Amino acid sequence: MIMIMRRTICLLLSLCWLAQWGMAQAPKWVEKAKRAVFSVVTYDKDDKMLNTGNGFFVTEDGVAVSDYALFKGAQRAVIIDSEGRQMPVLNIMGADDMYDVVKFRVGITGKKVSFLPVASALPAAGAEVYLLPYSTQKDRTCTIGRVKSADRVEGDYQYYTLQLRLKDKMVSCPVATADGAVFGMAQKSSGQDTATVCYAVDVRYALAQAISALSYTDFALKGIGIKKALPDTEEQALVFLYMASTQLSPDKYAEVLDDYVEKFPDSADGYIRRAVTLASARDDQSMQQAAADMERALDVATDKAGIRFERAKLVYNYLLSNPEKPYGGWTLDDALAEIREAIALQPLPVYVQLEGDILFSKQDYALALASYEQVNRSELASPESFFRAAQTKEMMQAPAGEIVAMLDSCVSRCPKPYTESSAPYLLARAQALLNAGQARQAMLDYDAYFEAVGGKVNDSFYYYREQASLQARQYQRALDDLQKAIELNPQELLYRAELAVVNIRVGRSEEAVEVLQEALKIDPSYSEAYRLMGLAYVYQKKADEACAAFAKAKELGNENVDELIEKNCNNTSN
Repeated sequence: MIMIMRRTICLLLSLCWLAQWGMAQAPKWVEKAKRAVFSVVTYDKDDKMLNTGNGFFVTEDGVAVSDYALFKGAQRAVIIDSEGRQMPVLNIMGADDMYDVVKFRVGITGKKVSFLPVASALPAAGAEVYLLPYSTQKDRTCTIGRVKSADRVEGDYQYYTLQLRLKDKMVSCPVATADGAVFGMAQKSSGQDTATVCYAVDVRYALAQAISALSYTDFALKGIGIKKALPDTEEQALVFLYMASTQLSPDKYAEVLDDYVEKFPDSADGYIRRAVTLASARDDQSMQQAAADMERALDVATDKAGIRFERAKLVYNYLLSNPEKPYGGWTLDDALAEIREAIALQPLPVYVQLEGDILFSKQDYALALASYEQVNRSELASPESFFRAAQTKEMMQAPAGEIVAMLDSCVSRCPKPYTESSAPYLLARAQALLNAGQARQAMLDYDAYFEAVGGKVNDSFYYYREQASLQARQYQRALDDLQKAIELNPQELLYRAELAVVNIRVGRSEEAVEVLQEALKIDPSYSEAYRLMGLAYVYQKKADEACAAFAKAKELGNENVDELIEKNCNNTSN
């Protein structure tokens, strides 16, 4: 018992002595090194304080590390340095939730900050180490301990067990070697002996965290709402931009574009992408900046033809959006001039295709057709290029057979089985075939369209397919499609009127009257229902009912009923 008491007293004395020795024997470098340690405050989406903790600088230009848990869910963060200065966290440069590390950049006050150099040699077991807490005091303070063990993790990195007491407010503080170089970042103790043992993750592992082209799919990074840094290479940064465009709000994406232009000032892609985003805002200031970015893109580009193409496309797409007050100098003629400059430099089919689109919008259909036909003779010939040529022929009122032939070329280039991407072309050819009097062929295209979209069609589709069925004398199909159209849109009176017409044609005049009576329940002033009802009564040889229906149609302003009255009712009235 006496021996146990002596050991306990010795242990307590050792701990007290160690703490006193740690404060008394702090090396001179500690006073300077502690300036690299700061406090971190994170905020949530409502700008309310989320967490507080520690971190430290590892470069003089503001790169720092801390624990991931501190930043999880944060939309904004600031650091407070040892002199009480507050600085914003600009972006996240990498994160790992498994080892609870995050790397980020701080918007520093001044050109440089105090930072901790990373140890070039790793401390061995038994080596003396120093834990530097965050402090605004001027005296040198630190906690001194030793390396108990080091375990290798994630390749060549280490995870340290330290004989050192860690207080709660010391989590994420740096652990340095005897010469003042940082090798680890203190982490929460998970074991029983928290009074004498703590842990540290290799600071090199924290620094190895980076942003890649696909970082927007990274679970840990998605958990932080603060803007992400760009990848180091231009190629990866461009992919990163694309990923960001699909996941960020316009305002947040605009910030990423600004970062890209700042980081890669000689990349034309950045200026073009930013110009596209700015043009969508449409206000004068944004449009002026968009125009300036387009000019800058042309200045820095080596591929002048490609940039001319992008500029023409931007102006063309902007005008297609029908701005209420188009930006001065952005006209279809400007877009046409740009694309013709591109073609003069390099006559690529894709450039000629855009030339055709611009000419089509200018309603210069003859020249537009010439451009499309040039594309159709090239290796870029596609369903889209033949479809555009067919549309142009339609605007030129070409014979129906020519339009069908162009759409045949379009559909023949669609892979089978047909998919949703081919569906618009099938629908266009179906209508063209119907216009050309080839109703049965049109029905086949409508059926192919139905399969291509997996049966996901609306009421209009059933109405148009009914028209083809009617012309092809497939009356039951016509009746079935009209019933489907009415189920999907029961308020559309046209479908009920058409259903009555088909019923009359197949000799079902009583059913036609019932359909029209239902239509009049929806709209008692629908004059066409009365006109058709009169026809149905004529087929039933109900002259009085027919003439009453015709008279009501005329009363409601139907201009197509006069001849029917003349033919069926004047003799009766006499």
